[in-house]
Amino acid sequence: MKVNLNAVNFTIDRKLVDFIQERMDKLEKYYDKIVSSDVFLKVEKTSDKENKIVEVKVHVPGDDLMVKKQCKTFEEAVELSAESLERLLVKRKEKIRTHI
Repeated sequence: MKVNLNAVNFTIDRKLVDFIQERMDKLEKYYDKIVSSDVFLKVEKTSDKENKIVEVKVHVPGDDLMVKKQCKTFEEAVELSAESLERLLVKRKEKIRTHI
Protein backbone atom coordinates (compact mmCIF):
# COMPACT_ATOMS: atom_id res chain seq x y z
CA MET A 1 0.00 0.00 0.00
CA LYS A 2 1.19 3.53 -0.71
CA VAL A 3 1.83 5.45 2.52
CA ASN A 4 2.37 9.21 2.36
CA LEU A 5 4.27 10.43 5.42
CA ASN A 6 4.11 14.05 6.54
CA ALA A 7 6.24 15.15 9.50
CA VAL A 8 5.27 18.61 10.73
CA ASN A 9 8.12 20.77 12.11
CA PHE A 10 10.69 17.96 12.49
CA THR A 11 12.61 15.40 10.44
CA ILE A 12 11.58 11.77 10.59
CA ASP A 13 14.18 9.02 10.96
CA ARG A 14 14.37 5.91 8.77
CA LYS A 15 13.50 3.50 11.60
CA LEU A 16 10.16 5.28 12.23
CA VAL A 17 9.38 5.37 8.50
CA ASP A 18 9.95 1.60 8.24
CA PHE A 19 7.85 0.95 11.35
CA ILE A 20 4.91 3.00 10.01
CA GLN A 21 5.09 1.39 6.54
CA GLU A 22 5.16 -2.10 8.04
CA ARG A 23 2.22 -1.36 10.38
CA MET A 24 0.11 0.21 7.61
CA ASP A 25 0.78 -2.76 5.31
CA LYS A 26 -0.78 -5.06 7.94
CA LEU A 27 -4.11 -3.22 7.49
CA GLU A 28 -4.53 -4.86 4.09
CA LYS A 29 -5.25 -8.16 5.89
CA TYR A 30 -8.50 -6.63 7.14
CA TYR A 31 -9.61 -4.86 3.95
CA ASP A 32 -7.88 -5.46 0.63
CA LYS A 33 -9.32 -2.50 -1.29
CA ILE A 34 -7.26 0.20 0.47
CA VAL A 35 -6.00 2.69 -2.11
CA SER A 36 -3.48 4.61 -0.01
CA SER A 37 -2.98 6.26 3.36
CA ASP A 38 -1.72 9.61 4.62
CA VAL A 39 0.10 9.70 7.95
CA PHE A 40 0.66 13.05 9.66
CA LEU A 41 3.14 13.21 12.54
CA LYS A 42 3.09 16.28 14.77
CA VAL A 43 4.80 17.32 17.98
CA GLU A 44 2.67 19.58 20.15
CA LYS A 45 4.58 22.24 22.06
CA THR A 46 3.28 21.63 25.59
CA SER A 47 4.77 20.58 28.91
CA ASP A 48 2.58 17.46 28.74
CA LYS A 49 4.49 14.19 28.15
CA GLU A 50 1.88 12.96 25.67
CA ASN A 51 2.76 15.49 22.98
CA LYS A 52 3.16 13.23 19.92
CA ILE A 53 0.14 13.34 17.60
CA VAL A 54 -0.48 10.89 14.77
CA GLU A 55 -3.29 11.38 12.27
CA VAL A 56 -3.94 8.58 9.80
CA LYS A 57 -6.25 8.98 6.82
CA VAL A 58 -6.95 5.79 4.87
CA HIS A 59 -8.43 6.10 1.39
CA VAL A 60 -10.83 3.31 0.41
CA PRO A 61 -13.17 3.33 -2.59
CA GLY A 62 -16.05 5.70 -1.87
CA ASP A 63 -14.81 6.88 1.52
CA ASP A 64 -11.93 8.07 3.71
CA LEU A 65 -11.35 6.77 7.23
CA MET A 66 -9.64 9.14 9.67
CA VAL A 67 -8.09 8.34 13.06
CA LYS A 68 -6.19 10.69 15.39
CA LYS A 69 -4.19 9.56 18.44
CA GLN A 70 -1.99 11.40 20.95
CA CYS A 71 0.64 9.49 22.95
CA LYS A 72 4.11 9.68 24.50
CA THR A 73 5.81 8.11 21.47
CA PHE A 74 5.04 8.02 17.76
CA GLU A 75 5.29 4.22 17.75
CA GLU A 76 2.61 3.93 20.42
CA ALA A 77 0.36 6.42 18.62
CA VAL A 78 0.79 4.60 15.28
CA GLU A 79 0.00 1.28 16.96
CA LEU A 80 -3.20 2.63 18.56
CA SER A 81 -4.23 4.30 15.29
CA ALA A 82 -3.70 1.07 13.37
CA GLU A 83 -5.77 -0.91 15.89
CA SER A 84 -8.63 1.60 15.56
CA LEU A 85 -8.39 1.43 11.77
CA GLU A 86 -8.47 -2.38 11.88
CA ARG A 87 -11.83 -2.21 13.68
CA LEU A 88 -13.16 0.40 11.22
CA LEU A 89 -12.03 -1.62 8.19
CA VAL A 90 -13.58 -4.84 9.51
CA LYS A 91 -16.82 -2.97 10.18
CA ARG A 92 -16.78 -1.49 6.66
CA LYS A 93 -16.08 -4.88 5.08
CA GLU A 94 -19.01 -6.46 6.95
CA LYS A 95 -21.29 -3.57 5.95
CA ILE A 96 -20.39 -4.06 2.27
CA ARG A 97 -20.98 -7.83 2.54
CA THR A 98 -24.53 -7.28 3.80
CA HIS A 99 -25.35 -5.16 0.73
CA ILE A 100 -24.24 -7.80 -1.76
